[in-house]
Amino acid sequence: MATQVNDRIDLRISTEQKELFRRASVISGFKNLTEFIVHCVSKESKSLLMSERQLLKNEEDKRIFFQALQNPPSPNARLKQARLNYLKVQSEQKNEDLQVKEDSQKEGV
Repeated sequence: MATQVNDRIDLRISTEQKELFRRASVISGFKNLTEFIVHCVSKESKSLLMSERQLLKNEEDKRIFFQALQNPPSPNARLKQARLNYLKVQSEQKNEDLQVKEDSQKEGV
């Protein structure tokens, strides 16, 4: 089934980009660079649109999501505890890193 061509896109790319795209189109078996670019852009566009539909299913989901971003709820007890746990682990890791550094400096002396 042939696709009817009735529109055009013009773009400028670097010589390096064009050569990269050309080589990829050749090893992928496309007839020409245009066919390769249209294929890749179509595939990526469909993927992005599918991802968008899965994340925010409808306008109500989008409204709730952006409302939460603009007016985040206050942290609850579990989130506060998770932060404290994270800070504790982070502090322990820094102490371990310092100890390893000190030990390696002592061995190097």
